[in-house]
Amino acid sequence: MYWYCGKLINSKNLELDINDPGLLYGATVFTTLRVYNCSLDHYLTNWDAHCDRLKCSLQTFAWTEPNWDFVRQGAEIILQKYPVLRITIFPDGREWILGRLLPEKLTQKQNYGIVAAISQTEFTRSLPNHKTGNYLSAWLAKNRVKAEEAILVDSQGNWLETSTGNLWGWKNDCWWTPPVEVGILPGIERSHIIKNLQKRQTTICQEPWTPQLVKDFVAIAYTNSVIEIIPIHTLQTPSGSLEYNPYHPCFLELKGLFLP
Repeated sequence: MYWYCGKLINSKNLELDINDPGLLYGATVFTTLRVYNCSLDHYLTNWDAHCDRLKCSLQTFAWTEPNWDFVRQGAEIILQKYPVLRITIFPDGREWILGRLLPEKLTQKQNYGIVAAISQTEFTRSLPNHKTGNYLSAWLAKNRVKAEEAILVDSQGNWLETSTGNLWGWKNDCWWTPPVEVGILPGIERSHIIKNLQKRQTTICQEPWTPQLVKDFVAIAYTNSVIEIIPIHTLQTPSGSLEYNPYHPCFLELKGLFLP
């Protein structure tokens, strides 16, 4: 079941023209969101922020905006069965909404952390400030590493983001995250965390994550709109493994930002 062009469709197939640029080139923009309490208006769902990011990309690419009433209507229908929505917009304004369940073993990963690995430098995302359908590099990065998540890096070895989220590190009583200017997606949850930490007057350092800096962190994690926050306890690099504390008290502050 999915929503497409103002209609609910009960099928596992989507019919596209063979010359559709979304099919040929991944010419779409999308956002994935978690619906809290079955409500698009719940503050943790961040519906407006997701729509605003889509609008920003559409305006940047000079694409047609969708019928936003259809987008909202489709989302309201799909969320009745699924807590996670993927909203895709085509260049001509067509909307396509899929639903899915939360990832398996999510609570376990949130509590105990995961293993991540450095990906190859060629797997940085294209148009990194926008979430486009051309997601091949991130998909390859995650599927090439022998770990649960991949860290994307630039040609100097600086950490950028994971294949599915934004990075956070803790040291010297301060949260650190790479700045958007280095070429990362300005994640919705990243913005949510920054805004709420600033309200608490918590220090946030937005600086490039150099190979030396990452060795100084005592704890690291990644975030996105679906998984909230997952610590990384082991990071596999070409020169060996780095170990971090997935139980550090610093995570209590971030996890508290996702309480309904």
